[in-house]
Amino acid sequence: MLILAILISAVLSYLLGSFNSSILVVRLLKHQDIREFGSHNAGLTNTLRCFGKGCAALTLVGDLAKGIVAVLLSKGICELLGTGLTAQNDVHFIGYIAGIFAILGHVFPIYYHFKGGKGVLVGVSVFLGIDWKVFLCLIVIFAVVLAISKYVSLGSIIAAACCPVVTFLFQFWQRGDLPMWYLWLNTGLAALMGAWVIYMHRTNIQRLKAGNENKFSFHSKKA
Repeated sequence: MLILAILISAVLSYLLGSFNSSILVVRLLKHQDIREFGSHNAGLTNTLRCFGKGCAALTLVGDLAKGIVAVLLSKGICELLGTGLTAQNDVHFIGYIAGIFAILGHVFPIYYHFKGGKGVLVGVSVFLGIDWKVFLCLIVIFAVVLAISKYVSLGSIIAAACCPVVTFLFQFWQRGDLPMWYLWLNTGLAALMGAWVIYMHRTNIQRLKAGNENKFSFHSKKA
């Protein structure tokens, strides 16, 4: 039953993640393909720069909802099948698995020829579905880095790098009777999500090193 729960959760999360909010919003409201503008990335930052705050706000809501729904569905599947990895039948682990596949769906969407965004918002929203305290901590880290550096990419990279550390600290703090190996498993899954987000920012890292990365601005090119 556990393997069945993992398989169902993985497939549903991938299919859900494949719905790209930026592509859908821009196509619906502007009749354009976001991937043909700006950085050609189907994500929030490029949507804001090229099509304005309205499209960006809808993209934000869509991407955040995607990760949360994937986690809640996966937890529900585990609880429905009455399965878990521990004697306490804790279902946190399935949230991380759902997050990994939701990010994969966002980055390689089956509906859009496997060309999507970088998965930052989806990854962050996954933590909101798993543990709001971890989510809040990562958002604060991102916001502080963004405020100091003015680079969205740098904030995303550093927040992603902090994912496993923050995950372990909060889970250790509230572990109860859960075994340590389970905490390390969840930390490892969080590390996979963070590492993937960092990998998707490899071109941004090169531009940051070269000093030609675009800085964040609320002033978009289009209203």
